[in-house]
Amino acid sequence: MEQHEKQMEFMQIAMKYFPEAKQQLDALGLELTMDHIQPLLGLFNKVMAEAYELGKQDAQK
Repeated sequence: MEQHEKQMEFMQIAMKYFPEAKQQLDALGLELTMDHIQPLLGLFNKVMAEAYELGKQDAQK
């Protein structure tokens, strides 16, 4: 699967849990906006891509 397609899947996962994360941060008094989260989503994509590759390697063994 193309890397861009995989990133889109990762973003869908992140957005699925965004309301829960926002609720938890709101409870702590921390404001979370899409501008604030953009750099974190980039990091999330890197982590998910690396985890995907590790899983793929394990599956090929």
